[in-house]
Parts: sequence; structure tokens; C-alpha cells
Amino acid sequence: MSAPIQSLNTPGSSPSATAGLLADLDYSVLQQCMHCGLCLPTCPTYVETKQERNSPRGRISLMRAIADGELAVSKAFGDEMYYCLGCLACTTACPAGVDYPNLFETARAEIERQGVLDTPKRRTIRSVVLRGIFTRPRVLRAAGRLLRWWQASGAQSAARKLKLTRLLPADLRRLEPQTPSICAHFSSSLIKPIEHPAPTAQRRVAVLTGCIQDLAFSDVNRATVDVLLANGCEVHTPPVQPCCGSLHAHNGDLETARKLARRQLDLFDPATFDAIISNAGGCGSHLCHYDHLLAGDEAYRDRAVLWSRKLKDIHEYLVEIDFRAPLAPDQLSPPPRQVTYHESCHLCHGQKVSHQPRAILQSIPGVELNECAEATWCCGSAGIYNITQPATSAWLQRRKIDHVTATGAATVATANPGCHLQLANGLAQSGERSMDVEHPIVLLARAYAAERHESAAAPALA
Repeated sequence: MSAPIQSLNTPGSSPSATAGLLADLDYSVLQQCMHCGLCLPTCPTYVETKQERNSPRGRISLMRAIADGELAVSKAFGDEMYYCLGCLACTTACPAGVDYPNLFETARAEIERQGVLDTPKRRTIRSVVLRGIFTRPRVLRAAGRLLRWWQASGAQSAARKLKLTRLLPADLRRLEPQTPSICAHFSSSLIKPIEHPAPTAQRRVAVLTGCIQDLAFSDVNRATVDVLLANGCEVHTPPVQPCCGSLHAHNGDLETARKLARRQLDLFDPATFDAIISNAGGCGSHLCHYDHLLAGDEAYRDRAVLWSRKLKDIHEYLVEIDFRAPLAPDQLSPPPRQVTYHESCHLCHGQKVSHQPRAILQSIPGVELNECAEATWCCGSAGIYNITQPATSAWLQRRKIDHVTATGAATVATANPGCHLQLANGLAQSGERSMDVEHPIVLLARAYAAERHESAAAPALA
């Protein structure tokens, strides 16, 4: 590993200046990696470049060198840590149980602490977007409503037809086609703060509505509540919820992530619920580690431990409570619908939830599950990776689209808003119009709705 370590030293950098968050880590965490290499074929950036420094064990060696005072935190080190997708595929492959998420977030936090990547543009974007818009849910919703007006009024279509988007700066011009479609109604308009099942509740749960999920996929939140109601749960959904902090933690702003975690704990008392439900893979992976995030906070530590114990992905929770499979329709059924499944990285690798979404899909009448190759590989979304690393993100997107379309399925199911947008944009760019993208819970909710519709229609038919 001497070559990549030396290559990341910069003239004038002082290893003595590196003592910080990485040096403060429990050293056993840095020593866990056995350098066995089993992570290499699972790491997208290593597969792309075949460079050791672009692999999990290479990055861990660099972190250890910094903790040992042999290497300074430099721009080159910062670029390397942000080239990592943070997909956590290495954690699934690792036989030693290396705590890569902890190392990864600590390294990025140290990079931000030392400011080696700082530029005026970067500081402004992080301040306005991460610490401004995404820490204020009402401001985020106002931005969403403005974007919704832009889209629904025809202004967006007109700007595209007139090629006015060419006037945008290069980065915005590249990102404009990827803009998510904002829903006409956000979650609070679709979901009451408390909804009761019929006839009686067997469990009491809370549902997290998220940020992008709330603006662009509020139908997923409504479907989540419907499915929980169908399985005997009383559902609590506060109308204005803060961001979970995953974007901040993954981008080195641990202090803001802690502030947002405290807000969540103030809004949801975990002691009053049987479970706290997340339906977004990327958010859930962060949410279930509030105990680690707030371990040093005496006022919130105990609540954070209880929160992490009760935080459940919706698929995980449904299988845990032995959810009710929808009834098959009595009337003549349409041909089976072919569905394939793309695994959200932070759902399968971060939360180890993999078979449960498949169990739900296979329970739906008329659905046939066709597995796609590399289902657990990252699609290239990875939070804001498609913004910060467009070339590698596009390579992964094309690779993923090739695999899902090769299944011949009519629908690709996925359980994360970033993945949903990446797949939808990739399908559109490839000209593939016959395949749609859905959340598994939306498909389950539709099956329950069809069941109710048939039941209501039965007396009339009789």
C-alpha cells in the first residue's frame, strides 16, 4: 500500500496536522481490515479503475496512515473519499466485519473539518442546500411547491422546447433533465396525523415521511400507511417532519446530522410505539444508527438506543409481523405481471434487508418475480453521487439499466427515492418506455385496494 499512500502526500503537507477524528477513533476499528481482497470484486469504483486506492481496503489503509500520522489529510485524500459511493457492498462481502460506515463517515467529517476541499462555490452550496433548505422542512416544501408550479404550469416544457436550458450554467444544464416530478399533494395532505385500522388496532407505529420521498413520492407514504392499516396497525404520521440527517452524515457534516436526529427524537417518542417505520433505504440505514450518532449525548443517548432498536424498514416489519398476503381475485385474472427487483444499497448492505421485499413481491397475486443480474450493485445514485461524480454514476446507471431491461419485466421495483429517480431517468434516456419503476409497497397497497374493490362489487354482482 506504499504507492497510494505516497501518491496522496502533497508538497508542504504535514502529517502532524492530521491528528483529528480518525486519530480519535478506537484503533481496533482501523485494524479490522485483513486485506484479504474479498471486497474488491464488489466495489464499483475498484471494478471501474482496478486501482488499489479506489478499493475499500485501499481507502482503509489511507485512513489508517492518517490516524498513524504518516499521511496528511489533503485534497487528494478528500477526492478519494468522495469518489467512494458509500454503497457498503464491501460490508456484505467482508468476513472480518469491518465497520466501514463508521470509517467512511469519520473520514469525510475529518475532510470537512480540515477544509481541504473548500472553495467558495462548494461552501455556498453546502450552506444553502444542506444546512439551509434540508434542515428546514417548511422551506424545503416551499421550494417543492415552486418547482411543482414550474412543472405543472408548462413553464418547464416551454423552456425545454425553446432550448432556454442552454442558458443555464454547465452543471445545472446537465442536471436539469434529472429534476424529479413533484407531487401535487405532499404527505400531510394525503395522510391524517393518526389513522386507525378496522376493526381494532393490534399495534401502534409511526411512519417517517422523509424529504424527497415527501415531495416526489408522497404516494409511497400513503401506500405505506394503507399497508400498515391493512395489517392491524394504528399509524401516527406527524404532518411536518425534519430531515433524518443522512445527507449530512454521508457528506461529513456530523454535527448537523446530530441536530436533526435530536429533532426526530423530540417529535417521535420511541417509547410510545411498537415500531418506527422507514420506507426509504438510504434514510433507514442512517436512522437505525442514531444510537451510534448520539452515543456521546447524555440527554438523548438512551432514547437514541431505544429508537435504533425500534426503527424498522417497512418490508422488514411486515415480514416480522407475518403480514397478510392479498387475496387472489375471484374473477378472470390478467396475464401475470413480470417484475424485477433492484436492491437499494443501503437497504440490502446497510440494513441487511434483502429477502423481505422479495417475499412481499411474491405474495402479490399476478406478480412473477424475475431476478436481474447484479441486483445488489449500486445504480449510481448514491445520495448526491450522480451530481458530484457524473461520469462514474452514468456508467453504473447504464450497467444497471442493461440488467433490468434484460429481464423482460414490465416493472422494476426498488425501495429508495434516489434509486427510483436514477432508474426512471436511465430508462428514459435509453428510450425504454415499456418498463415502469415502482416501490414494492405501492404494488402491495394496490393489491389490497383491488381486494377491497372486488369485495365491494360482490353484492352488486350478486
